Amino acid sequence: MSDVERASVIAEARSWIGTPYHHAADIKGKSGGVDCAMLLVRIFCDLGLVEHFDPRPYTRDWFLHRGEERYMGTLLRSAREVREPQPGDIALFRLGRCYAHGGVVSRSDPLTIIHAHSVTGRVTEGKIALFPDLARRPVIFASHWQP
Repeated sequence: MSDVERASVIAEARSWIGTPYHHAADIKGKSGGVDCAMLLVRIFCDLGLVEHFDPRPYTRDWFLHRGEERYMGTLLRSAREVREPQPGDIALFRLGRCYAHGGVVSRSDPLTIIHAHSVTGRVTEGKIALFPDLARRPVIFASHWQP
């Protein structure tokens, strides 16, 4: 596990803050757009921590109509589930029938994430308690650095 790599993940995630939420997009900045899945892809692939891949296309509501853990399954090909998240790890939230929303853990206590949040309409950072749509949802954590 590399503290430098973890710090680079958080710095890269923070560089996306303010980018508008846009389904299936992956362009950084105020005139761009990104969703939670593509934000994680861009961060980990662009830093060279994960081999490039593109999970698109996917519909906006895929998680409401399937029982298959598509988002979590894709993520866990390059990470392992952990009980205690560290900065730079990923938080995955259950929406509908599946784990379908994710963000980068920027702080473990209190749990704080950086994520492309459709409700606020942008990439933002905050304590989970500040996001009522996520605060009571089941959450699991995954780490790129765990064996």
